[in-house]
Amino acid sequence: MNKTIVRRFKYFKSSWGLTLLALPTICYIFVFSYVPLYGLMVPFKDYNFSQGFWGSPWIGLKNFEYLLNSDLIGIVRNTIVMNGLFIIINVIVGVTVALLLFELGKRASKTYQTLLFLPYFISWIVVSYAVYGFLDPELGIVNKIIAAYGGEQIMFYNEPKYWLFILVAVNAWKLLGYGALMYFAALMGIDSEYYEAAKLDGASRFQQAIHISIPMIRPIIIIMVILSIGNIFYADIGLFYSVPKDSAMLYPATDVIDTYVYRALRVLGDFGMSSAAGLVQSICGFTLVILSNYVIGKISKEDKIF
Repeated sequence: MNKTIVRRFKYFKSSWGLTLLALPTICYIFVFSYVPLYGLMVPFKDYNFSQGFWGSPWIGLKNFEYLLNSDLIGIVRNTIVMNGLFIIINVIVGVTVALLLFELGKRASKTYQTLLFLPYFISWIVVSYAVYGFLDPELGIVNKIIAAYGGEQIMFYNEPKYWLFILVAVNAWKLLGYGALMYFAALMGIDSEYYEAAKLDGASRFQQAIHISIPMIRPIIIIMVILSIGNIFYADIGLFYSVPKDSAMLYPATDVIDTYVYRALRVLGDFGMSSAAGLVQSICGFTLVILSNYVIGKISKEDKIF
């Protein structure tokens, strides 16, 4: 028997307890990540329920041709621009809030963490009604304030030009607690001796944040950015579909790949086309992760993920 196989078997035998502990996660990944891979045949088939996965006829790349022939330039642009802004704003806001929490006492920081994390658990449907309460043309808070100062009411759900800022702000508010908690946890792992030495040298709080805190949490920032870049062709359909109320007037600013595919699936029932779009998104995301990690490795080998 191969020595390598014998060595691995002995290692497995000596650590069977850890393997047993990881067994639920292993089963979860196998069932939900590997078993569904047979569905990759759907983008290459004219799928219908009566014939099923195996019985549906093969049509090659026709589903992908439909995507390429569609007017997707504006939709792809919206997806990339929106997600790019989300990445930049969420990192800046998350790191800033984490640094502010780090300066508070433990009791106060726990209270603020809880309050900031609450929006993360709120459904996008609930958020959409809250946003509507602010932006409603007649009864919305924003229009009430504008009218109080003598201005003209704004028809937010008919004006695409405002929605780039609205969606960025809503997304940042909802994900603020999650991002801040990740960076705050990284800050808590920094050795306090660095700050004590900086205080002895007369460094201010701001200088400590710039020269100690941010450089020390740079690896977690890079990891979060790379993972976000991998999803840059995906869009949170709850945000882009529910919050703008699927208003056709707002499509030039709010229509992204996921909402486009969802409407096509809802109207046409074309599972092959929607599956093809999902496969293209996955391939593009995987490619971007590899390229991002490669570029970061060229800049700083210590900071790349793999």
